[in-house]
Amino acid sequence: MSDPTPPVFDDLHAESEELDRLVAGLSPAQWALQTPAEGWTVAHQIAHLAWTDRDALLAATDPEAFAGQVEKALASAGTWVDDAAAEGAERSPAELLAQWRADRAALHTALRAAPPGTRIPWYGPPMAVPSMATARLMETWAHGQDIADALGVRRAPTDRLRHVVRIGVRARDFTYAVRGLSAPKEEFRVELRAPSGEDTWVFGPEDAAQRVTGSALDFCLLVTQRAHRDDLAVRAEGPDADQWLDIAQAFAGPPGDGRAPKGGPA
Repeated sequence: MSDPTPPVFDDLHAESEELDRLVAGLSPAQWALQTPAEGWTVAHQIAHLAWTDRDALLAATDPEAFAGQVEKALASAGTWVDDAAAEGAERSPAELLAQWRADRAALHTALRAAPPGTRIPWYGPPMAVPSMATARLMETWAHGQDIADALGVRRAPTDRLRHVVRIGVRARDFTYAVRGLSAPKEEFRVELRAPSGEDTWVFGPEDAAQRVTGSALDFCLLVTQRAHRDDLAVRAEGPDADQWLDIAQAFAGPPGDGRAPKGGPA
């Protein structure tokens, strides 16, 4: 298929495979470890990814059936994500891992095969196919971070994070809207150091008064709410940019609770 951002499909596959390697050899006791997400074990995290991959596959291949899933979600908006993760986590690690592998493989195939211009329904506005792939990569990376933290593993960041940065920047106005706030009218300038150290990822006009600078990795941890702003090397210039960093989120749904500060860069 012809697509303006084809690398996201390969990067989604690579991100999924990296997380797969992290969990494939875990013992049952490690699958039961608590992660930084309250009440969620490693198994809950993988169950959530399998469930969302399966829902994304349904949305891409049978939009009418997916509409029924949205109705179920609206009927139990406060608990449906946790309930689905808990249900999946009851499976054995081998069964859960096999399910996740099958779901994500089918989704990858469906996304690559989608005709140009396809828009996929979701729990919010419909998404272009590359945007859906980007969202799945963001979630895979973020939930993988929770698993790595639970295991005490430090993952080497890659330049695949450019997709997470992009969705975090593009979600700025959504961040305000989901809180019932009006988004600033002017664009922000965002300049972030890539993990490779070989590039700076830049968004927004060069002369913008409101600016965000720092580490791309830390920006990703911020917008996925995997770390508190106080612990991250991300800086704001201007009151609007400063407010954004306090509330930023790259994911759909209601505002998250975030993480408590651990003590980090001043």
